[in-house]
Amino acid sequence: MAAGLQGDGRDAATGTGRIACAERLGAGPQVRRLLEIGRRGLPLAYDAGTGEFAQTVRRSNEPGVPVRREGTSLRYAAMAALGLSRLDLGEQRAVLGGITAAELARATGVLALEQPDPGAVAIAAWAVAEVAGTVDVALFSRLGAEISSGRPIETVALSWMVTAAVAAGGDLLAMGGAMSARLLAEQGPDGIFPHVVPAGSQNRWRRHVGSFADQVYPVQALARMSRASGDTELLQAAERTADRICALQGPDGQWWWHYDARTGDVVERYPVYSVHQHAMAPMTLFDLAEAGGTDRTAEIVRGLRWLDDHPEVDEPLVADTVGLIWRKAGRREPAKAVRRISAVTTALRPGMHLPGLDRAFPATRVDHECRPYELGWLLYAWLPPRGGNRS
Repeated sequence: MAAGLQGDGRDAATGTGRIACAERLGAGPQVRRLLEIGRRGLPLAYDAGTGEFAQTVRRSNEPGVPVRREGTSLRYAAMAALGLSRLDLGEQRAVLGGITAAELARATGVLALEQPDPGAVAIAAWAVAEVAGTVDVALFSRLGAEISSGRPIETVALSWMVTAAVAAGGDLLAMGGAMSARLLAEQGPDGIFPHVVPAGSQNRWRRHVGSFADQVYPVQALARMSRASGDTELLQAAERTADRICALQGPDGQWWWHYDARTGDVVERYPVYSVHQHAMAPMTLFDLAEAGGTDRTAEIVRGLRWLDDHPEVDEPLVADTVGLIWRKAGRREPAKAVRRISAVTTALRPGMHLPGLDRAFPATRVDHECRPYELGWLLYAWLPPRGGNRS
């Protein structure tokens, strides 16, 4: 196993941080450029009047109005709070109209208590614990009830519950351990997780499929739980997943979209999401290294390079003039047709794909939107935790 990173995000051998790790492979300037985009882009998604983050910021065709906010998202507000917590208090207040990331996190915790979505409750509990330094007993009570109910739960939401329990610490680590065991029960032989736990609760055409998010959030959760508890089995499980998605990484650094939990194969490659390249893969793989896992900085940098050198589309994905990173490069297809076709064919026979799909539905389309969680995770992935008063 290659040398990992220390718990504060420094390389075990050199004591340098995550950006410096990328710097050694020539990606430091790119990371700093992206972080500047994150700082500039998050205010575009925030409404200081209502204190809400948008669901998305989309390119506008209206003269003089480069982008427009659409919808709102509590999940994304909590993720933004986690990312903004890595900035100094002055920068936080500049983005958030005078309040801090800790105040934003506490506000998401209050709102999450009224939400039926367990994922929103979990990410809010994580943000309140880590950013505000408070264990919200009511939020964790909701999460405990959700687990006790035995209802199927999305893998991502369950992973956030584990990470929230680790952030809270103390007696809640036992809850995190039970949640981790539920994750491990559904991990495939090659390390791939399905979209829902238990997988059998979905229909036969979908139960074998897990997205990239369904892989990286469990890796993060298991790595952090392993570090907190000393359970090396959790670290080994996270390593299996990371090994597999890294082995499947595309020739130009692409992190593919859908995987088969039974066989560990790719079900559908596209879209390639920018946030996977610049934030979610780095965040997760660095966390794993810091817990004692393998150093995968080379794969992280390969993924970053796709943002500037992508064979699928000609236009830039990093929109410096606007201050955003466009969301994805995807197929020109009706209603995610290839995803549905590939799910069905691989359900019928593992590894079976209809020939000609890439020619019929090429990946040549850029989605000109950017969601605030993408920029929040960008800051969170690359910047170290900030010491001092949370406010």
